[in-house]
Parts: sequence; C-alpha cells; structure tokens
Amino acid sequence: MTAIETLLAGLFDYAGLYPPASLSLRSAENNYLEYSRSHHAGVLGRFIINLDRLGEFRSTITGDSLEKYRLSVIATEDSDWTALAAQISKGLPIDALEIKCSQPLIIERIAKQIPGGLETYFEVPMNATCQPTLKAICAVGARAKIRMGGVVPEAFPSVPDVAQMLKSLVDNRLPFKATAGLHHPLRSMRPLTYQPQGPTGVMHGFMNLSAAAAHLYFGGHVDEARRILEEEDTAAWRISPDALHWRDRCWSTKQLATLRQECFISIGSCSFEEPIHDLESLGWL
Repeated sequence: MTAIETLLAGLFDYAGLYPPASLSLRSAENNYLEYSRSHHAGVLGRFIINLDRLGEFRSTITGDSLEKYRLSVIATEDSDWTALAAQISKGLPIDALEIKCSQPLIIERIAKQIPGGLETYFEVPMNATCQPTLKAICAVGARAKIRMGGVVPEAFPSVPDVAQMLKSLVDNRLPFKATAGLHHPLRSMRPLTYQPQGPTGVMHGFMNLSAAAAHLYFGGHVDEARRILEEEDTAAWRISPDALHWRDRCWSTKQLATLRQECFISIGSCSFEEPIHDLESLGWL
C-alpha cells in the first residue's frame, strides 16, 4: 500500500449516533453500510454504539447486513458485563469496548469482568496526573482513549497537553485511539456543530496528530511534536507514495504501518465524509 493508504487503513470508527451528528440509529446504520461499499471503504473502521442500544441495533438489522459490521461498544464502569457476553454469544460482531474510567482500582476490577478477546479502551483525562491510570491500563493489557474535542471550544485540549499525553502514551508503549473533534486533516478554525450560527473554534487535525505520534514513537522530542500539532500551513505537508512529509521530517510507509499497528490505532468520528472530502481537496486521496 502507499503511505496514505497505510496511514488511513481502517482509521475512522464511525460514531454517527453521537454529537454533533446525533443521527437516528437507522440513519447511522444506513450511512455505515453505504461507506462500507464506497470507494474509500478501506478507511472505515468500526461502528460505535452504546451497550444499552445493542438490542435495538439487532432488531433493525435485516438480511445478511450484520456481517458488514464490526462493533465497538461504549460502556460504563457499572455496565452489565453478563449482558454484553450474552450479546456476543448471540452472534453480534463486537470486537472492541470503550469505557470512560480513570481510577486504577476500578480499571483492574473491570478488566476481570469483561468478556475475553475484546480490544478494550479506557478513556483517560488529558492531564499530567494520569500516569497511575496509564500504568493500570498497561497492567491489564488494555488500551487508552483520548478525547480531542467536542461541541464547545473549551472541550478541545491545548497543544501542550496533547503533546505531553502523546509522550506519556509512547513512553508507556500504550496503544491508543482518539475521539471527537478530528474531522479534518489539518489544524484549522472550523464550526464545531452542524447548526447555523453555532460555535466555532480551532480543531486539531488528524494528520497533525498522526505525525506528532509518529515523531514521538520513533524517538523525537516533545517540543517538535508540539510544533507538528500546531502546524496549519498546508504547504508544510506532502504525501508521496512512500512517505508522509512535514517540512524536513518524513515517515516511511513501513514506519506508518508500525505506528498504526502499535501506537495510534483509530479515531472515533461522527463524520466519515468530512475527512474524505478534505483529503480529496488536498489531493492526498
């Protein structure tokens, strides 16, 4: 595969049920199936849904369309893990679990209860005091989830905080996924919702995040990672068939494959079309 194909392979988990899209289940399902048949199906990852909506999900699936899905389930600290296991035993294609939890002892307790074989992500706060949480996640063989934005400007973490979190994840060799606010390749001022006259703010770019993670994973310094995260100039970026380039730095296709397999696993996004459209506009797809 080319560098961009390698970087984007299965990158976007579709979260159309969640803000700011907030689609109905039927609409989100239809979108996911359409994307899975599209020219850019290789970019599509899992379908994200709450644990308590799995029964509703099953009731709306018709024919053989269930085999088109891979599900990532949003749960809570107090979720009914027996119910989750029952859904898996009934054939729902669940292969990942996402839980917002930052307490090491609770992470340890949950890890003992969830069904085996699930790729599990614990959402952690974007601050410098989360080291015990990261250690706990490592200890139970799980992965981290970081939140990169929301529907109001204050939901977006600062560049220094993101860079330091990436450094902590890399230092712990802890794979992670990112969620929210990563609809666009490069850092830029954007509307934060789909409502007219809604709030605007500077959104982090998923190419910025990818490059910053790669820079740190392959031994770079956190100060340079901050500059990568801050980069808004499209002229500073270039995609060749065999590398991603940022100014005088580059990461080969082989390095990008390693990054995706061992470090930066996926992005949860309520939009699949916006990232694709922007990449096409830049001439990168």
